[in-house]
Amino acid sequence: MSDPFFQPVSGFDLPRFAGVPSFMRLPYLPPDHPRVAEVEIGLIGVPWDSGTTNRPGARHGPRALRDASTMIRAVHPVSGVAPFSVCNCADLGDVGPNPADIQDSMARITAFYQAVMARGTRPLTVGGDHLTSLPVLRALAQDGSLGMVHFDAHTDLFHSYFGGTMYTHGTPFRRAIEEGLLDPTRIIQIGIRGTMYDDEDITWGRAQGVTIITVDEMFARGIDDVMAQARSVVGDKPTYCSFDIDFVDPAYAPGTGTPEVGGPTSYQAQQVVRALAGLNIIAADMVEVSPPFDPSGGTAWLGASILFELLCVMAQAPK
Repeated sequence: MSDPFFQPVSGFDLPRFAGVPSFMRLPYLPPDHPRVAEVEIGLIGVPWDSGTTNRPGARHGPRALRDASTMIRAVHPVSGVAPFSVCNCADLGDVGPNPADIQDSMARITAFYQAVMARGTRPLTVGGDHLTSLPVLRALAQDGSLGMVHFDAHTDLFHSYFGGTMYTHGTPFRRAIEEGLLDPTRIIQIGIRGTMYDDEDITWGRAQGVTIITVDEMFARGIDDVMAQARSVVGDKPTYCSFDIDFVDPAYAPGTGTPEVGGPTSYQAQQVVRALAGLNIIAADMVEVSPPFDPSGGTAWLGASILFELLCVMAQAPK
């Protein structure tokens, strides 16, 4: 049983619409809090979308997910995992980006996560656009390259945009492979779909050893078979999980920058994450929730729900 200090506020004690929202109603611990070193899994907001190339707004994702996540309760309905009783969890606040400078923002994000890792805390990130993953990985991969399970409609393996811009939300994992942060032979990307400029990103990724599963293949083979392959690809070594909300069909998640039709349902999104249980997931992220395109709040609620699924998987990971 984790320390009572790290338990979320119960809806039986304070209505869920009341109080100052934090991720899942957990205690908020800034970096100078005397108990921050006791946090085992820290939820972190990265309100930054300077890598967005079309519809902006993911910078508002962490605030929307904090509010939506007040609806999360303590126990997983299928696995029975009670993550707040297994691990000391807390909201570690937001990384303050520089919205006018991509490189400075990435340096700030990496420095923040280096401090988190130095305390022995495993981070669970809420973005932000998908470029957020790159500076996070720079902090995580200090001891060697990681594997990755990546749920997305897009590979994010593009070389560049607009004639040489190397850092956008479409390039983070190309850069991460080039920098040695990710082992391409231990990467699997699931759900890829949508119209294309060309197939250079897919061709390059497969040439490096990345396993790319289109949404058509996922539906043809079934989730169980695809996720068994995912487990085989990453093995038992340290692994990152990145979940772009546009993995889900826009009928369920319209509030995102680059929606693609023909995707999984919200339940299928839960299924693929649940299939990661027991893997050595050292960190994860939920990115690309864009509240300006989410008038009902349903995308934020789905994002918060998948965030809880990721937390449960991380709570079950080998210590």
